[in-house]
Amino acid sequence: MEGKSPLPKGASAGDRVEGSSRFYKRARFTVGSYDEAGRPDAMNAAWGAIYDNDQVVLCLDKSHKTTRNIISSKAFTLSFATVDTVTSADYVGIVSGNKEQDKIGKAGWTVKMSTRVNAPIIEELPLVMECELVRIDAEEHIIGKIVNVSVDESVLGEDGKPDYTLIRPVTYDPVHFNYVALGNKVARAF
Repeated sequence: MEGKSPLPKGASAGDRVEGSSRFYKRARFTVGSYDEAGRPDAMNAAWGAIYDNDQVVLCLDKSHKTTRNIISSKAFTLSFATVDTVTSADYVGIVSGNKEQDKIGKAGWTVKMSTRVNAPIIEELPLVMECELVRIDAEEHIIGKIVNVSVDESVLGEDGKPDYTLIRPVTYDPVHFNYVALGNKVARAF
């Protein structure tokens, strides 16, 4: 995909492009789930967001093993890849769980089972949202309720809260096909 223009066919620099989300950086989640045999699986998802105060929404194609796992187990975890884990996170995004049964092991990750939901916590990813499946809407969006957020102590700031300069999460840039580090404070909000 490198070198491919993010502009629609026939558009050029300076043209107004209606309705294109391609120009926005996207959160890059690692979605963890267990299959029916109890094997942990993970995939990348760039189409997801906070849906409500305690809910998330994911746009995952029904052909993904992860989608079937979530429907079956009624649970999943969401983590943020970090600067330190981006290579492994990219691996679980490139390799299909339909073809590789041990994606997590081959990515070099270890898991423990969440005590709150039937989904794996990937120990190398320092911030994990543990979610229960609420529903799949008419457009096949997966909506989950966040029942717990686990944070590794190594990424807590002096105030005891998660510090994104310590987490060093990455996002996906769909224009240039890159992962971009987040975390620099530019101003105080409110």
